[in-house]
Amino acid sequence: MGTRLREETEYKPKPMVEIGGKPILWHIMKHYAHYGFNEFILALGYKGDAIRDYFLNYYKYNRDFSVDLSNGNIELHGNDNGNDWKVTLAETGANSMTGYRTKLAGQYVEEDYFMLTYGDAVADVNISKLVAFAKAKDTIGTVTGVYPASRFGDLVTNGDSVKVFKQQLKDTNDKEPINGGYFVFKRSFLDLIPDDPGVDLEKEPFDALVEKGQLAVYRHKQFWHCMDTYRDYLRLNEMWTNTRKWQIWT
Repeated sequence: MGTRLREETEYKPKPMVEIGGKPILWHIMKHYAHYGFNEFILALGYKGDAIRDYFLNYYKYNRDFSVDLSNGNIELHGNDNGNDWKVTLAETGANSMTGYRTKLAGQYVEEDYFMLTYGDAVADVNISKLVAFAKAKDTIGTVTGVYPASRFGDLVTNGDSVKVFKQQLKDTNDKEPINGGYFVFKRSFLDLIPDDPGVDLEKEPFDALVEKGQLAVYRHKQFWHCMDTYRDYLRLNEMWTNTRKWQIWT
């Protein structure tokens, strides 16, 4: 819902808040597509119709077009830089928590591994290296640990393993990363999520992984930035104008 970003989210879901005239969701999907991952499952909830509308009319939002008002025919012009995405939109409930959303969206996962991220942060994570790391570790789950300039540490690690996962550990620790939201899971992870709309992904399911020693951490020390507040929104739009640190696609 993006309650700390109310200036932008009163009429739209957080993933549809724009950076440089494009929803942050678009930026995230362009990032994955750069590494050849073009199939997406979007877990819809709060104001999900805005996301449905965007993809149902994707080409009209992203390309020039002409409308013949005599018959309603539409002619598209140009292209959208070759996007060949397949997007599945899964309704997961307006008030469901992240764990239940993942479980419901999981019915459309067909591969042995799947990736998951939140719709409110951009980064220059090398997705290919992340996936290779996750498969080499052979754990059920892998979380990307990031090192933003101002942070609270919420991952306590030992080498490449997560020993403690806490959402808001208040003691700042410069040596420990925070959860950056770029995950890789084996499909079997879905079985660890209770069938309960109130399940938070980062509580019972992750606690189960940590207890089993099945949550690895991939450390990413380059760019990562979330959009939690209106200040973040302004900062990311300023970055898009000046540096575009996360634009690894062409």
